[in-house]
Amino acid sequence: MPLSRLLTLIFGVALILGLVIWLIDSLNRLWYLLAYYPFLGAIVILLIIGLLGTLIAAFIYYFFLLPNQQRKRSRRRVAPRVSQDKVEAAGENLQAVRQQVAQIQDEVTKQELLMRSREIEQNLARGEVMVVVFGTGSSGKTSLVNALMGRMVGQVGAPMGTTEVGETYRLKLKGVDREILITDTPGILEAGVAGTEREKLARRLATEADLLIFVLDNDLRQSEYDPLRMLAEIGKRSLVILNKADLYNEQDLETVQARLRERVRGIVNQTDVIAIAANPQPFRMETGETLHPEPDVMPLIRRLAAVLRAEGDDLLADNILLQSQRLGEEARRLIDGQRRRQAEKIVERFQWIGAGVISVTPLPVVDLLATAAVNAQMVVEIGRVYGCDINMERGRELAFSLAKTLVSLGVVKGAIELLSTALQLSVGGFLVGRAIQGVSAAYLTRIAGKSFIEYFRHDQDWGDGGITEVVQRQFQLNRRDEFIKSFVQEAIAKVVKPLQLDIRGENEIDPGEMEPLELRQPMKPIQAPERVEIRTNSDEETLEDWQ
Repeated sequence: MPLSRLLTLIFGVALILGLVIWLIDSLNRLWYLLAYYPFLGAIVILLIIGLLGTLIAAFIYYFFLLPNQQRKRSRRRVAPRVSQDKVEAAGENLQAVRQQVAQIQDEVTKQELLMRSREIEQNLARGEVMVVVFGTGSSGKTSLVNALMGRMVGQVGAPMGTTEVGETYRLKLKGVDREILITDTPGILEAGVAGTEREKLARRLATEADLLIFVLDNDLRQSEYDPLRMLAEIGKRSLVILNKADLYNEQDLETVQARLRERVRGIVNQTDVIAIAANPQPFRMETGETLHPEPDVMPLIRRLAAVLRAEGDDLLADNILLQSQRLGEEARRLIDGQRRRQAEKIVERFQWIGAGVISVTPLPVVDLLATAAVNAQMVVEIGRVYGCDINMERGRELAFSLAKTLVSLGVVKGAIELLSTALQLSVGGFLVGRAIQGVSAAYLTRIAGKSFIEYFRHDQDWGDGGITEVVQRQFQLNRRDEFIKSFVQEAIAKVVKPLQLDIRGENEIDPGEMEPLELRQPMKPIQAPERVEIRTNSDEETLEDWQ
């Protein structure tokens, strides 16, 4: 009893004794005074006794009954509360996800992400702990769930692949306020296409769990260690369960457990490596009778209850935060893919616009000034796709900066050599020059556009390597043989053939007098000019003036 309450009790007892003595003496004198008025004396005495009884009752209630009621109320735990900081962070993530989802054009994908965000909110509101049983197909996961539930809830047998889909059951543990949802998953490391699909489901359920029960039936193999480590890296708490402990003698069991604890050091707590026998093997007694031992899963139940009592709130909060973050990452990835497709359509459109502008320009060199003017408008439109308000002046600055980079890196000369070799045109020299100019302009515009996409994808930042590294990477990606082959085929259709028609019209040549393009013998590749000039408003300004 607290010291303050003890002192109050002593003072109260002394006060009551003093009052009793005083009352007896007062009642005795009062009785003599009221002897001539018997009825009035009886009423006064009854009132005094009533007040004294009330005082004694209040004393007993305060010192004996009230503490018992407070202890009973303290046993009734309040509803579990999750870490408020993590809840707020998850809520902010979900709100950001909804804003991102609103930008997704695919209606089916949009509704799926919205549904998953609502599921995360509902899980947080319900406060249920999701425990997932994870492991190989023959480790005894279903037997473990059966033993935990105390009744048969799934098929148990030797063949792998028994659990086809994730099955969830409700479990209540003494001393744990939250309700537990325990999910039996398909086995991992199963052979065949069906086994691979079941493993994908198991891994997805594991990443959504608040707590993992990782079941083994022997020492930990590398193929089992890898998913356990991966799940730990994303923040999943695991209990490693060595099942079928009845198959080992005491010394071997201790050796296997010690080896397991050493293998998982750093990713699983040492106290979370537990040996059980979920479905012990029957054995024959000396009398000839077959004995079926009861499942021994109490070590797991005790550890599971201890972890959930101590860490249940944090496990739930961490998982809610993780799921909201993963959903946000998926939404950003989908939006990035959507924007990339839109931006690539813009690049494809402008590359042929640039080819048309250059191919009708009667100059013996690639006119990068005209290409840069086309690229400026392309920059503006790509910026809009990524939500960046770029005006034409800023677009021109970016386009001219990239044009200088293309020249300084030798990309222009390399592109001309690459495309003149690929085209192999056997037509008049004037057409050859104009065709190479137009196709090269389209190719350079493509590299510029792809580079600008990377610039806007990274929030208008060229990265640590700057514009040079981005341009070089895009040039290497767009010079592969398979791409050049398809690009040249499209260029012939969109640039070369229209030029042929123009030449024919100008020279009034009968189409019947010219053999088809594909039947002509190829000529030697056209060599790129040794010097590439950039046309500007001044005819005398050359590359040296840009550098």
